[in-house]
Amino acid sequence: MGTTTASDSPLRVGVLGASSIAARRTLPALRDVPDTVVAAIASREREKAERFAADFDCEAVHGYERLLQRDDIDAVYVSVPNSLHHTWVNAALEAGKHVLSEKPLTTGAADTGALARVAAERGLVLRENLAFVHHGLHRRVAELVAQGRIGRLRHVDAAFCFPPLPAHDVRYRPELGGGALLDAGIYPVRLAQYFLGDDLTVAGAVLHDDPVSGVDVAGSAVLAASAGQIATVGFGFVHTYGSRYTLWGSEARLTVDRAFTPPATMAPVVRIEEQNRTEELVLPAEHQFAGSVAAFAAAVRETASTGVDSGHPAWAATTVRTAELLDSIHKSAVRVTSAEGP
Repeated sequence: MGTTTASDSPLRVGVLGASSIAARRTLPALRDVPDTVVAAIASREREKAERFAADFDCEAVHGYERLLQRDDIDAVYVSVPNSLHHTWVNAALEAGKHVLSEKPLTTGAADTGALARVAAERGLVLRENLAFVHHGLHRRVAELVAQGRIGRLRHVDAAFCFPPLPAHDVRYRPELGGGALLDAGIYPVRLAQYFLGDDLTVAGAVLHDDPVSGVDVAGSAVLAASAGQIATVGFGFVHTYGSRYTLWGSEARLTVDRAFTPPATMAPVVRIEEQNRTEELVLPAEHQFAGSVAAFAAAVRETASTGVDSGHPAWAATTVRTAELLDSIHKSAVRVTSAEGP
C-alpha cells in the first residue's frame, strides 16, 4: 500500500492533468475540504502546471511520471482526457497511490473492471468522481420513494444536455474518448441505477453522430429493470441546457431540476405532483464535489486504519455495471446524422 499521512493530517493529493473540470470544481474542493490538501499538480505542459500550481498554492510538476514517483503524495486525482484514464489510473495504482479519477473511469467496461481488480488486489482506494451521487438531494428522494410517497415507482426519465462546446474541446475528439455518451450520458444512466438498481438491460438506443468530428453529440436510450420498471435517458451537447429527472409512480410524479450539476449555493427543489395536489420541498444546498472528495478521503482513512476499503465491492459493482450499460448503448444504437451537422 502507498504511504498515508497520520490520521490527524490531511490526505496529500497529487493531480494528474490541468483540466477545466479540475480547475472549476474538484481542485477547489480538494483545497477546501479539511481532510485533503493539494500537494502538487502535474501537466505535460510546464507553463500550465505552473499556472495551476500558483492558483492552488502547491508545487508544479512537469510530467505525470515524476509526480507518481514522489513519496510525499498519498493519493492521486486523475483528470486527463478520457482515453488516457486507464493508463494513468493503472500507473498510479501500480505506484501505490489511492486514486480519485474523473468520470468516466475508463472508456470501456473491460478496462474499468481491470482497474477495480487492481485496486482490490493492492488494498488501494479507487473511486470515480461522479459527484452528483454524493448530494443529499438524491438520498432524500430515495427516502421519499422508499416511504411510498409516490406509490410504486413505475418509470424513471432522466436527461443531461447542454449547448455545443468550443470547436477545439477534447469532447469532439474521438481518439481522446470524446462524445456525449461518455461525457453526459453517464449521468442519467447512473441515475437510473441509483433508483432501479444495477440489474438493467438496454432495450434500445439512438446516437446522433457529428459528421465533422466523428463523435456522438446526442442520444437517448431505453433501459428495462428486472422488476419491470422502465427508464428513459437522454443526453447531448446540441441542446439548450437541461439537467433533470422525473420519477413516475402509481400515485404521484416527483421531479427534480438542476439535478446533476447544481451550484453549491443552490437549495434544490423537489416537486411532487398528485392528481389534485402539488407539493414542493426545498432541501439544503450542498457542495457535491466537496462531498465526493470527502467520501474518497474517508475511504482512504478507513483503509489505512483497518486495511479494508469496505465500500469497494458495492462501488466496483455499480461502476462496472455503468460502464457495461454505456458499452451496450454504444454497440446497439441506431446511428443518425443530419446534413447540417450537430
